[in-house]
Amino acid sequence: MNYKIEVACNVENELGEGPIWDSATKTICWVDIIKGEIHELNPSTDHHRIINTHEMIGSFAVCTDGNFIAALQHGFAFINRENGEKKFIADPESDLPGNRFNDGKCDPAGRFWAGTMSFNTTDASASLYQLNGKLEVSKQATGITISNGLDWSLDKKTFYYIDTPTFNVDAFDYDNESGEISNRRTIIQIPKADGFPDGMCIDATGMLWIAHWGGWQVTRWDPATSKKIDAIKLPVSQVTSCCFGGENLDSLYVTCAREGLTEAQLDKEPLAGSLFVIHNIETKGITPNLFQPSM
Repeated sequence: MNYKIEVACNVENELGEGPIWDSATKTICWVDIIKGEIHELNPSTDHHRIINTHEMIGSFAVCTDGNFIAALQHGFAFINRENGEKKFIADPESDLPGNRFNDGKCDPAGRFWAGTMSFNTTDASASLYQLNGKLEVSKQATGITISNGLDWSLDKKTFYYIDTPTFNVDAFDYDNESGEISNRRTIIQIPKADGFPDGMCIDATGMLWIAHWGGWQVTRWDPATSKKIDAIKLPVSQVTSCCFGGENLDSLYVTCAREGLTEAQLDKEPLAGSLFVIHNIETKGITPNLFQPSM
């Protein structure tokens, strides 16, 4: 493949994550977890702005009103896109100060899903939560170490999920009407040489794209056959997540991190922490799901 890899935004994110394409504003948005920042870039004008949430932010999604729903260190909250004002919703892990929220995404019915992880990255004390339109929080999975990539199949019948240290992509049966998941099983086993599986997204053909922490790459997999279809090498080691964006959803945006890299490593990875965009991809993404409050 003749992929064209560009730096979309030359920033030094400590822990860039969770990219989302906002079709309404034609902007690519992402977070720096550690700095508690939401970044927003208009690729057409190169206008880049930052919203500071003043606490760690694991993930976020766009709401139907154009504002954000976020999974922050201290729970779920709405974030006003203009002034950054937070409206607290709930903190399901207020009793677990050693945990924080990590990756999240909206399902096809407009519910927001986000999981947690322990700060020490080794305790299986984390869980996966669902926040529905009535702003009710339910726990969907437990015994997780680093809750990470998630997405839903095109027919809305399967939920795909990554608990990073397992090196697996798991699938659940998914009921779009109720939001319930069941019948967890492993469908893809990532070779350790590829790097830890981190963030994930699905394309318009139903294939899964996975970012690899410590792997210098994003890969594409067929969830039906468990086979790796493709791999795109990047000039940074700690690749964290990816999403499709652009006018035609035919560009792949990729986040990465500087966290934990030594000065010697950073010398070899001067673009660590930047936002990348990959062009000439032969497939497209799907329009991102929005959070739909029903209050």
